[in-house]
Amino acid sequence: MSNKERAMQLIESIPDSKLIFAVDMLKNLRAYAGEEIAPDEWDLKMLADAEEENDGQTVSIESLASELGISL
Repeated sequence: MSNKERAMQLIESIPDSKLIFAVDMLKNLRAYAGEEIAPDEWDLKMLADAEEENDGQTVSIESLASELGISL
């Protein structure tokens, strides 16, 4: 079953009196469908800060958990 079919199935199960919430969410999703939002100044600063701190290295979830004393 596709996501669209599943969504339609879920919509069919919602009482008409509650569909306004689903309609509002779908309108908002449609507004952004396929639209790529360019990063703003804050986004770019956060990316630059992260790159500076991270130095391009990655850490596995297992290593991070070990460093934090968490067992997976």
